[in-house]
Amino acid sequence: MVDTTVKLTALASAAGCAAKLGAGDLSEMVFPLGNLFSPEDYPNLLIGLGEPDDAGVMRLNDDQALIMTTDFFPPVVDDPYWFGAIAAANAMSDVYAMGGEVLMALNLAAFPPSLDPSVLREILRGGAEKVREGGGVLVGGHTIMDDEPKYGLAVIGTVHPDKIIPKAGAHVGDKLILTKPLGVGIINTALKRGIADDQHVQNAMQIMATLNRSAAQAAQKFQVNGMSDITGYSLLGHGWEMVRDTDHNLQLYYDQLHWVDGVDHYAEQAIFPGGTGRNRAYYKQYVDMPEDRANDEKITGRLYDPQTSGGLLMAVNADDADDLLHELQNQTIDARIVGDVASGTGRVNVIF
Repeated sequence: MVDTTVKLTALASAAGCAAKLGAGDLSEMVFPLGNLFSPEDYPNLLIGLGEPDDAGVMRLNDDQALIMTTDFFPPVVDDPYWFGAIAAANAMSDVYAMGGEVLMALNLAAFPPSLDPSVLREILRGGAEKVREGGGVLVGGHTIMDDEPKYGLAVIGTVHPDKIIPKAGAHVGDKLILTKPLGVGIINTALKRGIADDQHVQNAMQIMATLNRSAAQAAQKFQVNGMSDITGYSLLGHGWEMVRDTDHNLQLYYDQLHWVDGVDHYAEQAIFPGGTGRNRAYYKQYVDMPEDRANDEKITGRLYDPQTSGGLLMAVNADDADDLLHELQNQTIDARIVGDVASGTGRVNVIF
């Protein structure tokens, strides 16, 4: 019997939706490590620390490459099973964002000894069932004691070396397709504050627990040049990473973005995760929008909202965009065309 009295979100850090380290701090600490791993010394390392991509990729032979990634975080919902499923879907999403398939996964868990073990059992069951749904196998893991519960996965996937879809592969003229609505961080924050409508929470949980596998499989059938999943650094942060250090811009049309049910209600009350402010503080230097909109917290709070297990943002050849959109929507994926790629200087333009 699962202990249903515990509110997992009450045990999570107040730092935000997924308590993710700010992008600027992460860049300063991690990317310099790439100097230790020269590409000349690792010729089969196709994607490593030198690129801000969604996962690392190592070529095994002419037909196979391994994708490796990991992600874990404190509870974003109160139901243990759903927390496990959402965290697992989020971790596996990086494999799908590279165009790959999940092969195997390891549990990563932290659990307070004061909680009933049945809670952890349900978290792990939710994760295991999601790994199975994703075509992978769970092979073990590691659990520690901690006052704050945390859960996620280390994931290994596979992809053909010639079919990797990189984050930074977008071409000028590409259309942008987003495969999930935005705003789950806002819903999660409303839940944590005890003011979320139950229907809004249930809907957001379904969206977060939905795998990006089918969307990634569809992307492989068309000319998708660049792709990323939208997670903790928000639509604008991950969108900018798709064009950084390039000679083109990402153009996002605000009126074409779609939002999770309830976002309008909570955004009007300025209910945003702590990570929203960190995302805005760092990424605003790379984003262009009208000054009045840039100073409107109710708008920027949406755009910089950190997502958990968000959708895929695809830069697809314009000739293929409608066909890919049709394919996605036929699979009941709530995909929309939300922008395009234009010549520029490596920035994100939000157009109203």
